[in-house]
Amino acid sequence: MEEKMKISEAELEVLQVLWEAEEPLKIQDVCDRLENKKWKYNTVGTLLLRMAEKGAVVSEKKNRIIYYRPVWEREAYQKEQTETLIDKLYHGSAKELAVSLFQGGNMTKEDLEDIRKMFDL
Repeated sequence: MEEKMKISEAELEVLQVLWEAEEPLKIQDVCDRLENKKWKYNTVGTLLLRMAEKGAVVSEKKNRIIYYRPVWEREAYQKEQTETLIDKLYHGSAKELAVSLFQGGNMTKEDLEDIRKMFDL
């Protein structure tokens, strides 16, 4: 059985920085891009080490500096998390998720039109 992609919310924020960078980053680079957070260098370093243990990122040393890059692809992570959400909250029904989004006011008429076009409905 394939291991699930499980990380904390804080780790996800770091992973999103790495995805957006599209290049390996030093710990300080990650800190700088987490501008709304008051996380210290050691905190970000610890998060990256945990993520490396989970297989979410890898590190590479260049000229005595460690760079991190994501292993998990954004789309694969999103897909797995969406499937988990659907299984947990909607008994495996993507239709029930869509109904919930629509009824909750989260989808605009433009969103619905875009979906119709995407799926040629």
